[in-house]
Amino acid sequence: MSASLVILNANIITLNPKQPKATAVAIHNSRIVAVGSNAEIRKHIAKSTKIMDANNKTVVPGLVDCHVHMTEFGFFLQTPDLRNTRSIKEMQQKLREQASKTGGEGWIQGGRWDQEKFGEKRYPTRWDLDAAVSDRPVFLVRVCGHIGVANTEALRLAGITKETVVEGGKIDLDEVSGQPCGIIRGNAMRLIWKVVPKPSSEVLEEVCLLTCKKAVEAGLTGVHWLVETTDEIRAIKKLDSEGKLPIRAYLGVPLKLIDRLANLGLSTAAMDSMVRMGFVKLFADGSLGSRTAALKEPYSDEPESTGLLLHSKKLCQLVLEAHKTGFQVGVHAIGDRGIENVLDAYEEALKRYPMEDHRHRIEHCSVLNPQLIRRMKKLRLIASVQPHFVVSDPWIVDRVGRKRARWVYPFKTLVKKGVVVASGSDCPIEDISPLLGIWAAAAKRSPDESLTVKEALKSYTLNAAYASFDEDKKGTIEVGKLADFTVLSDDLFNIEPNVINKVVVEMTVVNGKVVYAREDSF
Repeated sequence: MSASLVILNANIITLNPKQPKATAVAIHNSRIVAVGSNAEIRKHIAKSTKIMDANNKTVVPGLVDCHVHMTEFGFFLQTPDLRNTRSIKEMQQKLREQASKTGGEGWIQGGRWDQEKFGEKRYPTRWDLDAAVSDRPVFLVRVCGHIGVANTEALRLAGITKETVVEGGKIDLDEVSGQPCGIIRGNAMRLIWKVVPKPSSEVLEEVCLLTCKKAVEAGLTGVHWLVETTDEIRAIKKLDSEGKLPIRAYLGVPLKLIDRLANLGLSTAAMDSMVRMGFVKLFADGSLGSRTAALKEPYSDEPESTGLLLHSKKLCQLVLEAHKTGFQVGVHAIGDRGIENVLDAYEEALKRYPMEDHRHRIEHCSVLNPQLIRRMKKLRLIASVQPHFVVSDPWIVDRVGRKRARWVYPFKTLVKKGVVVASGSDCPIEDISPLLGIWAAAAKRSPDESLTVKEALKSYTLNAAYASFDEDKKGTIEVGKLADFTVLSDDLFNIEPNVINKVVVEMTVVNGKVVYAREDSF
C-alpha cells in the first residue's frame, strides 16, 4: 500500500515488544501501514507521498495527558499568573496592573498563588485584595485549585456572610471580627462560580484553540480533558466538526451533566470524531497544599485538621449512580481517608452491579499505604497520577510527617503491585509538558519509588491508551494503529533521567497529520 506520509532515518521507540526499534514508518491517512527499516518503508513511497527525514531524531508513540483542565488552562493563560509571586505585596501590584490593563469593570480572576512561597507565610485575605482592587470583584484561586480568596465585592455578589454554611466546604472567618476573611475552601467555591458571568461561545472556542495549540507544542497527541459545563462541550464539539481540533479529546464529565450527553451528540464511539465521552468525574476531597485533602490522621503542620471530605455521607450513592451509567468513573481523591472512602464506594458499587471491564480510576491517589494499594489492585482500578507533584510539593514531610511521606506518590510500588499507572499534568496546576512528568517520575522521586524511563514513558502512552479503552488503537507504534507520534530531540533511553526536562519536542503528528513542527527542525 502506498503511504500518504513516510518518516525515514528515525530512532523509533515503538514500545511494541515484538519490534522494539525501527528506523522508518509509513502512514496511510490516519493509520500506520508499515514499521521497519528505511529500505522496507521506501517500498510504500509513491509520487504523492510526503517524505520526512527525521535526521536520527527520536520518535515515540503519541504522548497523552490523562488529567488536564484544558479550558481552565486557556483562561489561565489570559489572567494574572501568581505562581511565582513571593509576597502579598507583589500580588497586590499584579492585581493593580491587571485592573489597569482590563479597564474599570468586570471580574478579575486567575491566581495559582501559593502561600508557601510568600514571605508572609500566610493566606491573603479580602482586605489584602481590597487594598489593590476594591471597586471590582476579585477571585484568585490557589495553585491546587481547591481554595480561593475573594475580595469584599466578590463576597457581596456571592451573598457570602458569616452565617453561610456549605457541605464539603468552608468559609474562613476572621478571628477578631468574626466576618468572612475572604478564604473559601472546597465546595464553598461554587458560590463564587455561580455569580461569575459565563463566557460567550466565541470566547470559549478561542480559549479551547489556544490551549490545544499549547498542548501539541508540548508533544501531546491526546488529552483526558476535564470539562465542567455543557457550553464547554459544545465548543469542543463545534471545533471538532469544523476540523479545527488538532488533538484527541477524551472527556471527563461531571455526573450532573450525564443526562444531557445525548442532546450534545457525545458518545464513547469516536468514529471520525476527535472527541469522545470518557469518564464520569466526581470529587472526594481537596488538596494537600491547602490542607483540604482528607487524611486518616491530622496534618503534621496543622494538628487540629484532618482535611475535608466533600461528600462525607453520600459518596457511595454518587459513585453508585455514576457506575450505573455504564461509563468509566474517575474520582478525585488525594488523602488516605479520601481514598479509603472511594475504595469503599467502588467496592459497594461493583458488588451491587458487577462490571467486568470497568477501568474505574482514582485521580491523583497521592497519600497511600500498602493496604490501600492492595485494594486498588483487587478492584482493578487505574491510578491516574501527576508525577510533577513530586517537584512542586517540597513541603510534603511538613504536611504529613516522614512516616506518611514515604507513601506519598509511591509510583514504583503501584507498578510492582500490578496497578495500571497512567500519568497526567493536572494543568494549569502544573506545566502541561509530559516530558516534565516523565522527568519527575524517573529522576525526582526517591530511588525506591522512582520509575524507570520506560515505565514513565508507558504511563503517558500504552497505559494512557488503556485508561481510555484504546490499547488496540494507540499507545505503541505498530501496523494498524493510529498514526499519533511525538518526535523528540533526544533518545530518552540513552540520556540521564535527570536531563529529560531539557529534551525538546521537534514535531507532533496526530491522525497522520503534522499538527506542530518546531521551526527549522525539518
